[in-house]
Amino acid sequence: MTRDQLQACDKNKLIELARQHHVVGWHGMRKVDLVKALEKRLAASKSNPKLPPARVTHPVQAAAARNTSGPSTEEHIERSKFDVGVPTQDLSAKAPKDLPAGYGKDRIVVMVRDPFWLHSYWELTRQAIQRAEAALGQDWHSSKPILRVLDVSSRGASGATEMAIRDIDIHGGCNNWYIDVNSPPRSYRIDIGYLSRNGRFYVLARSNVVTTPRAGVSDVLDQNWADIDAKKADRIFAMSGGFDPMSAGSSLELKELFEERLRRPLHSPAVTSFGSGHLMSSPKSRQFWFQLDAELIIYGATEPTARVTLQGQPVQLRKDGTFTMRFSLPDGRQIIPAVAASPDGVEERTIVLAVERNTKALEPLIHNSNE
Repeated sequence: MTRDQLQACDKNKLIELARQHHVVGWHGMRKVDLVKALEKRLAASKSNPKLPPARVTHPVQAAAARNTSGPSTEEHIERSKFDVGVPTQDLSAKAPKDLPAGYGKDRIVVMVRDPFWLHSYWELTRQAIQRAEAALGQDWHSSKPILRVLDVSSRGASGATEMAIRDIDIHGGCNNWYIDVNSPPRSYRIDIGYLSRNGRFYVLARSNVVTTPRAGVSDVLDQNWADIDAKKADRIFAMSGGFDPMSAGSSLELKELFEERLRRPLHSPAVTSFGSGHLMSSPKSRQFWFQLDAELIIYGATEPTARVTLQGQPVQLRKDGTFTMRFSLPDGRQIIPAVAASPDGVEERTIVLAVERNTKALEPLIHNSNE
């Protein structure tokens, strides 16, 4: 093939030609690199006939290979790595070199999916299963593989303390598991092993420690929001139809997002997401409307290193110890306890704020235009 013919091929075709002609390093090549390498390889093949010929797979042979009776070596390996509790033969020597079924290490890894879910995956070798069988002895036959979830959030005088909060029965049909957790933010570690009937637990591998994030919108403003000033936010919301009372309901989610990120209400006469305001409208024949709502802003100050909570939620202090929090203000009475603890934990001060809102919408007054 000439250079022009090679350039006319798409990348998939060039990759196939590179594989057939034993081009080294074709995996990471771009199209222009594949064209150069193939052109050089084809030229070298003409001048040196001793080079390995291109690999051509006959369609009949390929079909026969796909329809052979019994599982292939790869299928054996894929099945064997899921057998957590049953020792299997070592097929690592027959594993494909470019895509290993395992890495021969006993390990378990846990990752955070969201504030309420963790994802864990593991790999256990045959030697680890044999060690567990030898250690448990007579209890081995009645034991079962489990995941033990440990809460390591608490910290004592000597460092972090851990508490087992849950055991999850697993089976030989998987090597990963989704784990639901509560009360974020918390720190967790996962142990995998065998639990005997009498409560003895033999650990095969221990995971890393992860911490779930707080539920809700983050208080940190990233670069994508740092350059959005008040005028831009109001303009974007207006372009979405948010200031239109007829479509305010469909734009409520966008409004809440802007107000949470920018930590301020949008300057809008339309529906707001704070509290439970009242909308006064005229009869259906008229488009006149009126809406009123309110929100509560709490601010205070303490030592910059103190720990402050409002209604049980931690408050982020500024460098000078001041803080500001916004709350919804629905109708009725609200009790908001504020607690500040000294950095050494010796002294704790509490202030209870009681706020009551009472909103009443009067009947509309319709004036006669002839009067």
